Amino acid sequence: MRLYGRRFWGAVGLGVPPTLLGILLALLTARDVQRTARLFAFVVLFALVGSLCLIVANRIASDRPQSGSSWVALAAGIVVFLPLPVLVAIFYLPGLIWFAFLGFAVPAALFESRGLAGAFRRAIQLARADYAHALGSLAAVTIVALISAGVLSYLLVQFGDQARGAAAFIAVLLLSPLLFLAAALLYEDQVARLEEH
Repeated sequence: MRLYGRRFWGAVGLGVPPTLLGILLALLTARDVQRTARLFAFVVLFALVGSLCLIVANRIASDRPQSGSSWVALAAGIVVFLPLPVLVAIFYLPGLIWFAFLGFAVPAALFESRGLAGAFRRAIQLARADYAHALGSLAAVTIVALISAGVLSYLLVQFGDQARGAAAFIAVLLLSPLLFLAAALLYEDQVARLEEH
């Protein structure tokens, strides 16, 4: 939350791509787009947007100089985010388990000059430094974001039925950056934990 406050406009800007993705999904749902095509487009766009947002969040959260390739970080992020919609559709926990195990590949590629395979090896090494902490932290942030989004939507919808779309828009715009920034800070935390051992 302190990072969000210190870098407020950058954090809010981080919420714009997921918000636009949500609007696109709503538009695709409203039209008679074939369900398979809609699902495929959403999963691919989700992976791309999630990966880009995680790269930006790591740049916002870290004082480390970028020594690695943004393209490798983007590819790692796509691999990490591609199965997330399916895993989260089952229940949030499988998605969190997956992300807590492999999500550190993006900052590993970005800040540690690792190739794609090396970034995933490093992600597993960082996750194993304290996996319970990584998973618990991501779960806690997800719960806070979901509850906050629900409360914010509920409060805004009280102004009328037209406010329902605006409530969802504002909730995603303001709260989705928390998830990305928390993941970025968690990378720094896991690196410190690994170095302590």
